[in-house]
Amino acid sequence: TTPARPTTAEPTTTRHTDRPRDADGMAVAAFVLGLVGLLVFNLVFGPCAIALATLALLRGTHRKGRAFLGLTLGVADLVVLFSLLAANDTVTWQFGG
Repeated sequence: TTPARPTTAEPTTTRHTDRPRDADGMAVAAFVLGLVGLLVFNLVFGPCAIALATLALLRGTHRKGRAFLGLTLGVADLVVLFSLLAANDTVTWQFGG
C-alpha cells in the first residue's frame, strides 16, 4: 500500500490584502486611460477611466491622487467629446483649413 500524502489546504479566495494592490492598478489604469482619451477614443476611454477610478476609490486604493486624476481626466474626455460634437457635429479633431 502507498502511504497517504498529506494535503495542504490552499485558500480558494483572494486574500483581503490583494484588494488595495488591485485598486492601485485600477487607479493607474484610470489615469492612463483618461490621459490617452483626451487624444483618441474619448467616447470609450472616458467612461472606462471614470469606472476604474470609482472602483479604485471604493476598494481603498493607496493612490487616491492618481484615482482622482483619472476620474477628472475621464470627465474631461467626455467634455471634449461633447464640445467637439457641439462645435462641428463630429467627434474628430481638425487642424488647419
